[in-house]
Amino acid sequence: MRKELLLQIVPRPPSSRGPAQLFTGEVWVDPIARGEQPARINVSAVHFNPGARTAWHAHALGQTLYVTDGRGLVQSRGRPVVEIRTGDVIFTPDGEEHWHGATPDHFMTHLSMTEGDPSWGSLVTDEEYRGGAG
Repeated sequence: MRKELLLQIVPRPPSSRGPAQLFTGEVWVDPIARGEQPARINVSAVHFNPGARTAWHAHALGQTLYVTDGRGLVQSRGRPVVEIRTGDVIFTPDGEEHWHGATPDHFMTHLSMTEGDPSWGSLVTDEEYRGGAG
């Protein structure tokens, strides 16, 4: 017997402010999709004010970002800071510590696509954000 499949329309949850222990500056998160087991996909639109950024973090199964608006920065630990723009797709491999956020003078929004929860580290210092040691 075939299981009946039903289309679901899920109401949009409210936007939430990114917590200060995980983000520097003003960041807003709009959840888009949360996979039900056995799926593990998480998709969110993340909106960064100028200068705002994540803390250092890593994902056990990697992370894909798709920049939908603005200009941003991304850095993997020990590598240079790289500017990202609308339309860019950024893939961070499993377990690679990194951060991302808006440039000092532009807003930036990206879609974050992950599987599983991130492991969070320390906040990104102003020196690291400006391209210093990271």
